[in-house]
Amino acid sequence: MQHILRIIKIALRYKYRLSFAYLSTIGAIAAYIFLPKLFGDAIDSVAEPILAGDSEIHTATLYTCILAILGLSVIRGAMSYFQTYLGETLSQYVSYDLRNSFYDHIQHQSFAFHDKHHTGNLMSRAITDVENIRMFINMGLVRAPYFIALFIIVAGTLISMNWKLGLLSASFMPIVAIYTSSIRLRMRALWLLVQEKMAELSIILQENFSGQRVVKAFASENHEADKFEIKNSEVADLFVEAEKLRASSMSFMLFTFMVAMALILWYGGRQVMNGNMTPGELAAFVFYLQILALPVRMAGWVVNAYARAASAGERLFEILDAPSPVQEIENATTLKNLKGHIEFDNVSFAYDDGKPVLRNINLEANPGEIIALVGPPGSGKSTIANLLPRFYDVSTGSIKVDGVDLKEFTLHSLRENIGMVQQDVFLFTTSLKENIKYGREDATDEQVKRASSIAQLSDFIETLDEGYDTYVGERGSTLSGGQRQRMSIARAVLLDPPILILDDSTSSVDADTEDQIKAAMDNSMEGRTTFIIANRLSTVHRADKIVVLKDGRIIEEGTHQELLEEGGLYNEIYELQLRPQDELNSEVSR
Repeated sequence: MQHILRIIKIALRYKYRLSFAYLSTIGAIAAYIFLPKLFGDAIDSVAEPILAGDSEIHTATLYTCILAILGLSVIRGAMSYFQTYLGETLSQYVSYDLRNSFYDHIQHQSFAFHDKHHTGNLMSRAITDVENIRMFINMGLVRAPYFIALFIIVAGTLISMNWKLGLLSASFMPIVAIYTSSIRLRMRALWLLVQEKMAELSIILQENFSGQRVVKAFASENHEADKFEIKNSEVADLFVEAEKLRASSMSFMLFTFMVAMALILWYGGRQVMNGNMTPGELAAFVFYLQILALPVRMAGWVVNAYARAASAGERLFEILDAPSPVQEIENATTLKNLKGHIEFDNVSFAYDDGKPVLRNINLEANPGEIIALVGPPGSGKSTIANLLPRFYDVSTGSIKVDGVDLKEFTLHSLRENIGMVQQDVFLFTTSLKENIKYGREDATDEQVKRASSIAQLSDFIETLDEGYDTYVGERGSTLSGGQRQRMSIARAVLLDPPILILDDSTSSVDADTEDQIKAAMDNSMEGRTTFIIANRLSTVHRADKIVVLKDGRIIEEGTHQELLEEGGLYNEIYELQLRPQDELNSEVSR
């Protein structure tokens, strides 16, 4: 129930629209309630003279009733239009707010949040669950009071017209209410399961579409089709089960209504024959009973809307209520005039599983220095790079920039001063120019071209028919791995940050391009504090300081020559990687 109340609270932001919707509801009910009475009067104006043997029909009364019926029908139609229009717009505004809040909340979550939540699951909540809440606003919040008020007023009218017939028609309602409540509880649990299975189906779809090249490379189309078919079948079966519950509820309510109708016609017909009721009064009573059937029939839809909204709200608010592990402190300052002095002071870090990834890291980078991080996979190199922009927060210790703890600064200003060239390059489905400008949308075309030139990308772009306006496929599928990495380098260069992080940024380029990029990056790194993370030494041996990590600890630190003389892990990696290349180069130079 608390999730429903939170949804209603969001709708109350538009209290005037909701109020006008309820006013339209009142007008529609008022016009609707008087119609059966007028129908009854019209029937009596014809039937009474005939029953009395009088050939003269009271035409004035008949015409008055007809005109009143037409007028009330017009009023009811207009009020129903506004009720429907206002209900739909209100539901759209609420879903708009929820989608914005959800998206904004996700945008400000740390990497730790995204490590735990799959993209397909989040998309399911943002689309399917929000849509279920939208349906509830329209059907449950706006329309439900209409049905409830209609039921109460009509039931009261029936009892006032003939208390015996009224009580007879209402006697089945407690049974319907009890049955409907039990169905609602079962449907809420079922819809929660449906939405969870839909999220799992979305995950399969998202992974399959994103990984089509892998699927086809391993000829796994049939395996993927079978996997999708199994999950799709589970979703379909749950939908069918939910529909069975709703249909059983509807059928039960219609059955009780028809039983009530039969009893009323039997008892009411005897009353007319005994002269205790007029034909018009019985007709009006039957018309009122037909109106009473509307909220009874729609109760199933309302129950369904409440059940789906309750489960959708539970899933949606679970995300909206999840705090980001990385939070700005109150009154955080804006990072300005950064010099680039970085200090890791006894830093340790562990992910949610509690297993330490970094242990007691002490590292200092002076302004303008190039620091190379080297070590086997899983040694903690990329984790250090992710801690500097506060994608994660340290478990213990601190990281300082120009002598001030990172946590003192706003996240936006901190990340504006750090340029990252990531190993896993993500490109958006837009033009080459827009991808390069990402993070600095106000950059001029000349600045974009200069950044592309530094990244050794401009020659390639100029060979394209549309140049910088060339459309990039999903995730950069139309570019090679080396071209995507150079796009990432161009982004970082365009940002012009005081701190630069290169995460194995030449891993997907050939040796010639690697040399060109390194020469270009030497210029771009001038005056910047740069961290180079690499798995091959050819990219780091000219660094001012090389830090060798193993099992989350710094085991060696020094220049290329100093570490060779120590004969440790760095020397072992050098003997395996770089010495054969150096020897080959010397043979070629002879």
